[in-house]
Amino acid sequence: MPQIAAALGSNGILIAAIALFLATYAGLMAFGAARAYIALGSACLFVLMGILPVGKVFGAVDWNVILMIAGTMGTVSLFIESKMPARMADFLIEKSPDLRWAAILLSVFAGVISAFVDNVATVLMVAPVAVTAAKKLKVSPVKIIIAISIASNLQGAATLVGDTTSILLGGAANMNFLDFFFFKPEGRATLGVGMFWIVQAAFLAATAILLWMFRGDKQKVSLNEKTRVDDYFPSALLLGTIVCLILVSFLPDSFSAGGVVITKPHIINGLICAAFFIAGLIRNLAAGHGLESVKRVLKEIDYFTLLLLASLFIVIGGLVESGAVERIADAFTAVSGGSLFVIYTILVWFSVIISAFVDNIPYTATMLPVVAIIARNMGVPPYVLYFGMLSGATLGGNLTPIGASANIASLGILRKEGYEVSAGTFMKMSVPYTLTAAAVGYILIWPLWR
Repeated sequence: MPQIAAALGSNGILIAAIALFLATYAGLMAFGAARAYIALGSACLFVLMGILPVGKVFGAVDWNVILMIAGTMGTVSLFIESKMPARMADFLIEKSPDLRWAAILLSVFAGVISAFVDNVATVLMVAPVAVTAAKKLKVSPVKIIIAISIASNLQGAATLVGDTTSILLGGAANMNFLDFFFFKPEGRATLGVGMFWIVQAAFLAATAILLWMFRGDKQKVSLNEKTRVDDYFPSALLLGTIVCLILVSFLPDSFSAGGVVITKPHIINGLICAAFFIAGLIRNLAAGHGLESVKRVLKEIDYFTLLLLASLFIVIGGLVESGAVERIADAFTAVSGGSLFVIYTILVWFSVIISAFVDNIPYTATMLPVVAIIARNMGVPPYVLYFGMLSGATLGGNLTPIGASANIASLGILRKEGYEVSAGTFMKMSVPYTLTAAAVGYILIWPLWR
């Protein structure tokens, strides 16, 4: 309420905002299963206390991000249901000379899929194929499933739709789909290498580490039964989404048609993702699949994450309004001594460490405005810091079994199969893989974007 804000004064508002944010973050860390509700409660307090005015609540939420995530989740659900990913994985196993190469190809396949599909969804697509192959060979699927999980996490930063963190960055930096491949920000004369190619270099180095880990697994592999695909429409929907995101990247922010000035909507990417998903639902109804098929697909959307994100946007809006984000940015600048390279180094490795234990969605959402202010105060473009933070936050989740939702999902699949995987077993693979990829990203981003 405005009365509370008035009673607190500017310093009181700042202290209250920081204290409430720290309490929120502690709650997110301690009670992961309820994090969306904790974030929602915090958002309500920010508004009720008058830290964020009611009139600014709607504008604080990035609806482009929300629509992109919801639409992509729905289309991916249809894609998984079509069994096309499982059929593609079958093909890779069929072409593998031995278990070692089957594991490597499945991890690469998971990575490629994950550049365009949510990481958890990727694991749910590919892991069952690996489990089936391991059963036929009478070997443990543990190493293969871990390889699939960490590969899918790594590629999340490759494209605009690869991971929630990438979508968040795209919204903050006003980046379109093509910008993740070749990026030319305002004020730069030439196109720069985008995150996609940096991620691929890190992926190649990390895959070499995997190849060494599987050096002794040379059993022959074969599949007697192949997955059958009867519906190719969901594959066309996913491909259509990607193509339209690429095409809209070429549209200027505003253009004249017949004397009328048309402005490209800020939420255009979200509208595209949502439109293709709705087209898939309509097609299901038209094909006679009934309302049950629509309900089933709608249930697959992760409303928990959408609520978490919307609430976090409001919380961060409150932090910005109170001046807390400025103070956090000043603290980073002070610790670095004003050196851009030191700030870049701190952001990359701090992000890796934090994301190993804390969900990277709230971390990224919090740090994006901080990074923007650090860059503004130093009088430099923010992109080297944006990309460094994204790289660290995306990869850091791979360090531990609890650092990323895809890791938790993969261990859940193994548990159902009777395999309890310790943190030590997981980290024996994940730590060298992650540190190799993070080091490559750290080394490449600085000279390319400083």
